[in-house]
Amino acid sequence: MAAKPVAQRAKRLVVLVSGSGTNLQALIDGIAAAGVEAYGAEIVAVGADRDGIEGLARAERAGLPVFVRRVRDHGTREEWDAALAEAVARHEPDLVVSAGFMKIVGKEFLARFGGRFVNTHPALLPSFPGAHGVRDALAYGARVTGCTVHFVDDGVDTGPIIAQGVVEVRDEDYEDEGAALHERIKEVERKLLVDVVGRLARNGYRIEGRKVVIQ
Repeated sequence: MAAKPVAQRAKRLVVLVSGSGTNLQALIDGIAAAGVEAYGAEIVAVGADRDGIEGLARAERAGLPVFVRRVRDHGTREEWDAALAEAVARHEPDLVVSAGFMKIVGKEFLARFGGRFVNTHPALLPSFPGAHGVRDALAYGARVTGCTVHFVDDGVDTGPIIAQGVVEVRDEDYEDEGAALHERIKEVERKLLVDVVGRLARNGYRIEGRKVVIQ
């Protein structure tokens, strides 16, 4: 009789949030719908850089452990970065996911989690990096934009691209300064993030220069 294949351990995810946590909720719902074994990963903790946000409330409602590391509680940005890295490391993650985490991590964090830290951006990188990707795409007159899921490096939205989703820019998007466009991008972004994290966890991956190869 052939031996049964050994079930692969579900990968451990730590998710970082700064605000409403809609990407976190998408991950929670996606994992629940598929089941941890089929999805290939489970969220083991949720961290934040501020108190009293809906993202933490979502985590608590889901029964997930939470932690907060505020920049102002540390003497320097480097000390905060080290404290955040240590807090994340305690949960022994295979992947760390930025789900709307609005702080730039530093050398200590990347030394521990470089090549394992996943982020999303509301534009088709390398176009329109930075905090205003939607606004900048409109200002440039782009006819399509979208979202990017990428690994974080020490630049601003410069890490290796994992996957992208395309969203059409409509004429009426200029009337509300991109608010409706941003919402359409978020819808695509949530689905893409859930899909990408699951594939990374289930299949494994390698980074070859700028290219991410999912096994």
